[in-house]
Amino acid sequence: MSIGNLKTQGGKGTNFPFQWNVLRGLQGIIDALTSSTTGVERTAGIERVTGIWSNSYITYSFSVANVGIANGIFQGNVIKPGEIVNYDGGALNNFFKIGAISADGTDTELLISYIY
Repeated sequence: MSIGNLKTQGGKGTNFPFQWNVLRGLQGIIDALTSSTTGVERTAGIERVTGIWSNSYITYSFSVANVGIANGIFQGNVIKPGEIVNYDGGALNNFFKIGAISADGTDTELLISYIY
């Protein structure tokens, strides 16, 4: 860093004042980022479904596993026995709204786990 090292300015030949201000600014940014990343407590849920199911909570992430012996339906698509599907709303509190997730475990068994 060489800004402020003129003999007619600042520290008279050193760039200490400029470097000090940059470091203080960077520390301020770090402090702001670390103080705002506190987590939010969530609740985990799990259900065994043998019929029609839809999420009744705002859901942040979920997983659907077909643990039965027949095909099931998830989001209008076939989920075959042994298949597992995972979804994560991602960071920054993204979520799936109520009723956005649907499954049909008729004739089979779906294991659905979620964070709400």
